[in-house]
Amino acid sequence: MAPQQRRTRRGRLAFVAATVAATAVLASGPGFAAGAGAARAADPPAPTTPAVPEPDRPKADGPAFGAYLDYGARGVARIAELSQWLGGAELRVGHTYLPGDRWSNIEGAPGFLDVWADWRTEKADRMLVLNVPMMERNEENVSDAQVRMLLRRGAAGEFDHHFRALAERLVELKVPDTVIVLGWEMNGITYTHRCGPDPDSWKKYWNRIVTTMRAVPGQKFTFDFTPTRGRDAVPWTQCYPGDDTVDIIGMDSYDQPTGLSFDEQIKEPYGLQEHVDFAKAHGKPISYPEWGLFRNGDNPEYMRRMLAWMDEHKPVYNTLTDYCPHGVWQCGNNPKASEVYRSVLFGRTDPAPEPTKPTGPTTPTDPPTPVTPPACSPLDLGDWVEYWLGGKLCLRFDWFSRNR
Repeated sequence: MAPQQRRTRRGRLAFVAATVAATAVLASGPGFAAGAGAARAADPPAPTTPAVPEPDRPKADGPAFGAYLDYGARGVARIAELSQWLGGAELRVGHTYLPGDRWSNIEGAPGFLDVWADWRTEKADRMLVLNVPMMERNEENVSDAQVRMLLRRGAAGEFDHHFRALAERLVELKVPDTVIVLGWEMNGITYTHRCGPDPDSWKKYWNRIVTTMRAVPGQKFTFDFTPTRGRDAVPWTQCYPGDDTVDIIGMDSYDQPTGLSFDEQIKEPYGLQEHVDFAKAHGKPISYPEWGLFRNGDNPEYMRRMLAWMDEHKPVYNTLTDYCPHGVWQCGNNPKASEVYRSVLFGRTDPAPEPTKPTGPTTPTDPPTPVTPPACSPLDLGDWVEYWLGGKLCLRFDWFSRNR
């Protein structure tokens, strides 16, 4: 697809380091962590449940699936809530992203991945999918000339130690079988880890990273090469680093550009069909780490066809991007597509004895209304910090009068 048709990307995690620093400062001031036994500041509103009738349970014959719900502890908690909305469907895939702001975060900062590792290790058949940037300053509009220089430095081994540290961190957390979506959407123009400025150096750099991470004792990583659907800035086949360092060939496939039908998404150059054919020719399974609605609004036909496409071609996993404008559960703007998604996946689990049909609608339980102490202003420090504090930090404005 043409570069100008790329969606506006989200800077998911660039503020994490700043939040940590802010926490250290505030910890010495007149605040407190609103945790168990203390008054909690209000969390963001929970997703609203679309008013759709409860569908029948489908047969358990689809691929492992999940959704990107949030990068931190809230994302983990909402996996169970989304499962409940889907009638107890088994969401075996958890999906999150490492921050791409600085190398220390790409290495897996202490505490950031712990909650995801805990979720993964609770059940043996779960899958943790982790998007890993190949460069720091990954969403800072770095020029092609700078990218070209950075790729050559990476290909020469200058950044190997960062990825060795990440691999050691994941093994330490007992998630050595994490699926690594490395340098995703490399065929576009958004990220510093893009391929276009120097495809040869990009491929050499990918190979160095994979070789470095595979050399860490105890690792069982799966590496997922995931371009975005279509040609974009460069044909993604020109970025393919070779069969020896790729385990899965994925594709991020949103409903775009405007007016493009699903049949055209299949048939376009470097589209869905070419993705399946390319993977088959290389003896690799496929995946869809990111997919969802976009330029064509609330499009139930896209949702129906994409789900059917995945059931037919059986990717290793798929994870819907579930926030506006792409999603169906945390985004109330797409009720028609939401109804399709829920009806197809309601009650879906891995192959097992026929489950009992539910007796009534199942909806997420709304959390109790939080209570904020008087003269107290809650501070939004982000999921990661709040997870380790045990709640939000609440700044009391009457502290001086109480201590006179």
